[in-house]
Amino acid sequence: MRIVPRQHRGALVLAVAGDLDIDNVAPLGAALESAARDGEGPVVVDLSDVSFADSTTVNVLLQGQSLLGPRLRLAAPSPFMERLIGLLGLDSALPVLPTVAEAVDPSLPS
Repeated sequence: MRIVPRQHRGALVLAVAGDLDIDNVAPLGAALESAARDGEGPVVVDLSDVSFADSTTVNVLLQGQSLLGPRLRLAAPSPFMERLIGLLGLDSALPVLPTVAEAVDPSLPS
């Protein structure tokens, strides 16, 4: 698992890649906690390169939502993540946008 943070138009984008599971998802939780503590703009989790995620990952994302509220947005889910989000109905708890650009600025047309 790898997280690459970057600033994009006032938002913190966390590009996450690889397999996310109980053994390695803690850095994502730490990044979300840090963003809640240190920032004010949107926090976008780019899921385009996530090949696997387990229930621990879902829990970390939901905890992030508790910390960040509407600032947290999921973006560009990989096919695996799109299926997981759909099966769990995670999109009813968290905004899931098709691209990072739309997550940074939700007023953009789809």
